[in-house]
Amino acid sequence: MVKGPNRAPNRAVIAPTKGIPMRYMLIMQVGAEAAAAFDPETFDMAEAYAAMGAYNEELQKAGVFLSAEGLSDASEGFRVDFDSVPPAVTDGPFAEAREVFTGYWILEVASREEAEHWARKCPLGPGTALEVRRVNELSDFDQNDEWIAKEKEWRAANS
Repeated sequence: MVKGPNRAPNRAVIAPTKGIPMRYMLIMQVGAEAAAAFDPETFDMAEAYAAMGAYNEELQKAGVFLSAEGLSDASEGFRVDFDSVPPAVTDGPFAEAREVFTGYWILEVASREEAEHWARKCPLGPGTALEVRRVNELSDFDQNDEWIAKEKEWRAANS
């Protein structure tokens, strides 16, 4: 079982699945039109920080919060495309992108339903979305594979 630093011993669980915790990543996406329309002069950052802070605090109190990070602007990023040899590197921003990834949370929950519960509570507005994906665990892979065994050793050494 993966234990985060903020696991609450008696948290409420929605529709538990055999008592086995799962990690889910909530990936924040902003539509290209919403990103282009963003005006830092009129946007109330203090209000946004307060809403996100309250959400993160609620996740922590519930014992499901493992981590969260915001991402820098796409103009600071780059893409590595493996369609060519050597792989091609393209600096951002990416004109063809319909959505921009702006941050993520990793939660440890008992079920898909609990992940959905927390995703629905995220204080995002129009033009934004959360893509929610279960994080694979080592137990999801062939336990006889030598690389899976090495991965277990690496994780044990770094925990």
